Amino acid sequence: MVAVLDQIARHRLVPVVVADTADEGLFIAAALAEGGLPVAEITFRTPAAPAAIEAIAERGDVLVGAGTVVSPAQVDTAVAAGARFLVSPGFHPAVADRAADLGVPLIPGAVSASEIMGALAAGITTVKFFPAETSGGLPALRALAGPFGDLRFVPTGGIDATNLDAYLAHPQVTAVGGSWMLPRTAVRARDAAAIARAASDAVARVDASSQAAPAGLPNG
Repeated sequence: MVAVLDQIARHRLVPVVVADTADEGLFIAAALAEGGLPVAEITFRTPAAPAAIEAIAERGDVLVGAGTVVSPAQVDTAVAAGARFLVSPGFHPAVADRAADLGVPLIPGAVSASEIMGALAAGITTVKFFPAETSGGLPALRALAGPFGDLRFVPTGGIDATNLDAYLAHPQVTAVGGSWMLPRTAVRARDAAAIARAASDAVARVDASSQAAPAGLPNG
């Protein structure tokens, strides 16, 4: 499980993908990979998610995970489809237990000390700070990072090119999630070049940020 989290930490970006069909999910993943970002979190917001995860997993060169996982049954479905990591909007012990049973890392949502303590008690050391901007943004993350110095954060929600650098500069932010590198007009038009450019720009921002300040600490 740590190896997968390490891969996410190396890329420092987790594109959040909503795919209406398996083919659309595969198209988006291919465009992201072309732009130098071979990571995709396929959310369970549409019925096509399992088929999209399976298609991307079969491609073999994209680290594919499942997002919006809210039940043990969805854990089973996602892992069976080939998801290598799971992301949940909140923390639920049953979801965490099932993910642990299957040996797949779960990044649960947590924006309070109580949620973080629940995650830590389940053996989880990387949480999704979600929704980031409407939950107090970077000041709130900083406040939570203080008493939980070994915790790693993947802030998601309201993050884009305008505030990406600030989040990445925090030493406990291991990666940032978002969909700004997936312009809806480009997705609808199947404009792979536009998505690849947006992904490449995001990767360049991450590289520049890493050179300017130390990267987030390794995951445990």
